Amino acid sequence: MAPLYYVISLVLVGWHNLFSLVLDPEGGMSWVLSIIGLTLVIRAALIPLFVKQIKSSRNMQLIQPKVKELQKKYGHDRERLAQETMKLYRESGTNPFASCLPILLQMPIFLALFRLLDHAADGKAKGVMTTERAKQFGSSEIFGAIPIKDTFLQPDGHTTVMVVALFLVLAMTATTFLTQRQLMSKNMPADALSGPYAQQQKMLLYVLPVVFAVGGIAFPIGVLLYWTTSNLWTMGQQFYVIRNNPAPGTPAAKAKEERDQAKAARKGTAVATVEVEPEPEVQRRPAQRQQPKKQTRSQRRQAGQRGAGNQNHPGNQGNQNDENGGKTQ
Repeated sequence: MAPLYYVISLVLVGWHNLFSLVLDPEGGMSWVLSIIGLTLVIRAALIPLFVKQIKSSRNMQLIQPKVKELQKKYGHDRERLAQETMKLYRESGTNPFASCLPILLQMPIFLALFRLLDHAADGKAKGVMTTERAKQFGSSEIFGAIPIKDTFLQPDGHTTVMVVALFLVLAMTATTFLTQRQLMSKNMPADALSGPYAQQQKMLLYVLPVVFAVGGIAFPIGVLLYWTTSNLWTMGQQFYVIRNNPAPGTPAAKAKEERDQAKAARKGTAVATVEVEPEPEVQRRPAQRQQPKKQTRSQRRQAGQRGAGNQNHPGNQGNQNDENGGKTQ
C-alpha cells in the first residue's frame, strides 16, 4: 500500500494547496474539496478502462445469440459447454469480467484513502504528507461540526455525524443501483436479458448495493464522499456513452435513431423552406396599345383612290372572269 499512499497523498496535497488560495487551509471544506478533486483525477485516469469495459459489455450482448446456440447444442455436457463458451469469448475478444474491473481497481485506492484518513486522525503522516498536514486532515470538519474521520458506528457523540453518514450511505447505494440498472434497461437488447450474462448483471445489480450499504456504515465521512462522487461520475459518464453510442438493437439505440430522424426532419424542413421561398414578383406595366397615326383629309382621299384602283386592275378582273367561267361550266 505504500506506493498508493504516496500517490493519493500527493494528489490530495496538490488540491489542498490549490483550494488554500481561496479557503482556510485548516478548514474542513478545503480538505473535502480535495477529496472530491482526488476522485475526479482517479476517474479521469480510469477512462481508458471504462471504454474497454463498454466495448467488452457490448460484445457480450452481441454474442448472446451464439451463446444460446451453444447452450442448445451442448446443454447435456456442461464441461464441453464451458469450453466452447470460453472459446467464443476468446474469438470475439470479450472478457465476461470486464464490467467489474473499474470497481476492482478502485478498491485498493478506496482502502488506501481509508487508511490514510485513519492514520491522519491519530496524527500520523503517510506518503508526502507532513505531520502538520496530517493533523489538519484528521481533525478537519465540514459545516463546523462534522469531522470527516467519524463514521456512522463511531459518531463520537455527534448526532449530525450519524445523519450525514446515513445520507451518504444511502446516496452511495442508490447511485450504484441506478448506474447498473441504467445499463440493463437501456443498453441491453432483449436477447441478452435472458442469458448467463444477464444473470451476472442482475446479480451485480442487487448484490453490490447491499455490500456497499452494509460496509458503508463503517466508512469515514471522507471516504463516503469519495465513493458517492465516484458513483455520480460513473452514472454521468455511462449516460453520455449510452445516449451517443448505444449498442445496436437496444432501447437506447432506438431512442437515438428517433432523435436523429427528428433532427434530420427539422433540418430538411428548414432547407425546403429556403428552396421553395418565392422570388419577389416584378411589377410589370401592361403593354400600351399603339394608336394609329392621324391622317389628313387629302391622305385619306389618296388611300381610297389607291384601293379603288386595285379593284379595277386587269389582273383582278381576269381572276374574277375565271372564277365566273368556272362556275358557269
